[in-house]
Amino acid sequence: MTNEAWLVFGLGNPGPKYESTRHNIGQMVIDELTQRIGVKLTRTKLRCNVGTARLPTGATPGLPGPRVVLATSTGYMNESGGPVRQLADFYSIDTARIVAVHDDVDIPFDTIKAKIGGGEGGHNGLRSMTSVLGTKDYTRIRAGVGRPPGPQDTADYVLKPFSKVERAALPMFISDIADAVEMRIIEGLERVQLTYHSR
Repeated sequence: MTNEAWLVFGLGNPGPKYESTRHNIGQMVIDELTQRIGVKLTRTKLRCNVGTARLPTGATPGLPGPRVVLATSTGYMNESGGPVRQLADFYSIDTARIVAVHDDVDIPFDTIKAKIGGGEGGHNGLRSMTSVLGTKDYTRIRAGVGRPPGPQDTADYVLKPFSKVERAALPMFISDIADAVEMRIIEGLERVQLTYHSR
């Protein structure tokens, strides 16, 4: 039996070597959400860092917000599917309530897009999730990091830190992505699309 909780999974790679790179923006958003809600992530046997809480506000004023499971993997990006599957099973969360937050080179930096399903766009974390979950029908909150300049390889580009100009805008960008995650859960996907796709 499924419950009403949501799983928000920030994709990325483990360790200080990767924590400030473009590929880890999903994990940065989880950090932002944990600070907002006042919950700490705990390392678990499910190959994840996990925190559970309720969003501060819900669709009905005065009532607590939806329950959320916030998580990042302790493994590498291309192994994201296993931990997500384990978390969904452990907390009895249906795939329709899984939100993956990830970098996307196909949209410009400081751009937010949201969708359910679709292709993986060469993103190994999404590819792993789709393979293990057996469906594409989970929400993707796509954080634009843009294409690499010149002939630089895309795989190398996403594993490098943000530029100086990008770093100046990054805190507000991460805050906006976190807003989009909360909006997806409380108000629905269409509201996110109407708010952010035209920016």
